[in-house]
Formats: sequence, C-alpha cells, structure tokens
Amino acid sequence: MSELRELLARMNVAPGRVDANNELVPFARLDRLHFARFSILDDPSIDDIEVYRLPPVRYPLTLALLGDCDGPTDACLAELATHAGPGLRRLFACCGLQPSEDLLSWMRAHVTEPATLYVNRPRRSVRLTREDLQITRAIEGFAARERANLLAMDARGAHTAIRTFVMSEVAAGRLTLSAEEATPLGWWIRKTVNLIAVPVALLVLTPVFLLVSPLFVWYLRKLETSDPEVVPPVEPAHATALFEIEDWNVTNQFSAIGSLKPGLFRRWLSIVILYIVGYATRQITLRGKLGRVLTIHTAQWVFLDDKRRVFFGSNYDGELESYMDDFINKVGWGLNLIFSNGIGYPTSNWLVFGGAKNEQKFKNYIRRHQLRTEVWYDAHAGSTCYQIDRQHRVRVGVETPALSDADARAWCRLL
Repeated sequence: MSELRELLARMNVAPGRVDANNELVPFARLDRLHFARFSILDDPSIDDIEVYRLPPVRYPLTLALLGDCDGPTDACLAELATHAGPGLRRLFACCGLQPSEDLLSWMRAHVTEPATLYVNRPRRSVRLTREDLQITRAIEGFAARERANLLAMDARGAHTAIRTFVMSEVAAGRLTLSAEEATPLGWWIRKTVNLIAVPVALLVLTPVFLLVSPLFVWYLRKLETSDPEVVPPVEPAHATALFEIEDWNVTNQFSAIGSLKPGLFRRWLSIVILYIVGYATRQITLRGKLGRVLTIHTAQWVFLDDKRRVFFGSNYDGELESYMDDFINKVGWGLNLIFSNGIGYPTSNWLVFGGAKNEQKFKNYIRRHQLRTEVWYDAHAGSTCYQIDRQHRVRVGVETPALSDADARAWCRLL
C-alpha cells in the first residue's frame, strides 16, 4: 500500500493539485474525460456497525478510479489504456494485475457501474466545452479591443460584428466550431423505453404498494426510532488531511463511503430509492439543476460489496461548507431519502424529515465518512457550472446567423 500511495503522490504537483501531464496517467491527453479521481477506499467508519452489536467486516483496501466521461464506459477505458497503459499497469499491479494480463480486459472485468448518476450538462462533450471556452475568450478579447465601435452599434449590429470576427478566426484555423456528435439511436431508444416503462410498472404495482404500505410504514418507523446515531466531531487529523486537498480552485471534489444499516429492509430500500433517484436525474430534473442546487457538475452513487456499502463521489463549485448548506437548505429531504439508510445517520422521521435538518450532526456525519481523494483531475479547471453554461450560450449565439432585438440584447449581456 505504501508503494501505491507513493505512485499516486507522484501524479500531483502538491496535495490536491494534479499534474495533468504526469507520467503515469497524463489526463491532458484524454479527450473524453471531464473528471477523474483515484481514491483508496479506506473506510474511516468501518467500526460503526458495532453500535448494532455486530462485528466489523474487514473489507480489503481497494483503489477506486472514478471517471466522468463522454460516451460508453468501454470507449473511455480503451482511451485510458492507449494513452496511459504503462502507468496504469504500475498502479494496478498494486491491486492484483499480473504482468501477463491484458490491461484493458482487466479493467473491464473490474468495472462497477454507478447505481445513480447525475450530470449537470448531459450530451456536452469535453471537446465542445473546451471549444466554448476558447470562443468566449476570443470574443472577450475582441470586445475589449473594439469596445468603442461595439458600443456605438445596436445589439444586433454588435452580434453581427462579433459573429463575423469569430467566423474569420474559424476560417483561419485559430478557432474551431465542431458539430455536436449525434447521439446513438440505441441510447434514445433505451431512454424512451425507460421513460415509459417505469411509470407503467409503478402503476401496475400500485395495488401491491397499497397493500403492503401499512407494514412498510410500521417497520420503517420501528427502525427510525431505534437506529443509533454516530455523529461525533471529526478528528483533527482527519479534518487536516481533508482540508489540505480542498479549495485550490473554484471547483472541488467530494468522496465518501459508508455501510448500510444491517438487514435486507435497509438494503432493498436503498436499491429502490437510488433507482428512482436515477430515473429522476435522467428523465425529470431540469438540466443544470439537482433539486434547486445549481453548483454540482457530476455526482455518482456506487454500490460496493454486495450492496452492503455505498461510495459517493461528486464534483461541485465552491467550498464544502457552502455545498452542504446548499443541500441542507434546499433539498434536505433528498439527503435524508438517500443517506438515512447509512449506519449512524442523524435520526430521520418518515424517511424525509429530520436528519440533515440537524445541521451540526449532519456535517459531523459527512466529514466522518469523507475520504481523502489521492488524485483529482478536472478537465475544465477554473470554470464553474455557471461559467460553462454561459460559455455554451455564447457559442449558441455565435452559431445563430441572425437574432431578434431581444435575443441579441440578452446575448450581448452574456459578454
């Protein structure tokens, strides 16, 4: 394990700050990867199950590579193997990869798909997002140089002048306006089938739900009123290790792990809830919003160890304190719905009340379960969710030959 930690540390220029061109995994060469992290799943809360008078399970230490990528998982793994094969072999040799084994096959065999995935801007690739930034920066430079002339024009005239400038830069090869890749037909078919099938299944099963609901409510309340809390203040050494890797940029990472409360009831409740949340994030939530929280780039929930543990990883703007406050104040019920099945969670009522509303206990719980992310990569470092959305809207305006007066004024205000 010491060898693995040393290798991971070599990928950073300092704790919390990756070298995107490091020799092991040169993230900057990867065209599909938005975010990536390496975390050692050393669960700091593994002994908490003792509050149920059960012995802790000593899970083997595991290295997790969590990625948010464009396209199918297999295509991203293939890109990783192509551009970072030797470095990945050195890392995964610490995890059981043998010299004779094929790296790509080994990675495929160890893939665990997320139970739930949220993406702030689905179908917006790394390449297009980078182009949006370059176009916006070029326009801002042009606007600064031509400020007097642009201010003398009306909004539509300014839009035409800026668009003419961008198109000349594209023609000269200094900017690129790539077309968005077509989404595979199979993806649309699966999404449509899922959109229809889940409500139909719920409708068909409604009589069963009504029949078992009294028993469900009784047993849930029995557990809620007896499940113990484990929310001590975070240990100073653990807090220091976490603080060391946070707030080096406008965007931060968050990694956490925890065990589900014992018993099949809590396990199956978690499976169902995360499936429903996953359906909502795919089919219902507005683009750019998780509930009313606007600062999350991506979030994943992953079941581990026969669904006895859950790993959560997110990428968000701002500091952790404001990130937690945002959730508590806006979607505290959602935090309870998802996390109240974890051992030690602050007491919740009726699945959605209480819990996170006890702010200090919730924050202690979160920090207790948080993991130190050894290596973290952000392909869009320096750009918040708001800025990425703004840059995209700037590009859309450039790609539109003519705008109405109102639309042109709104577009110019983006600049």
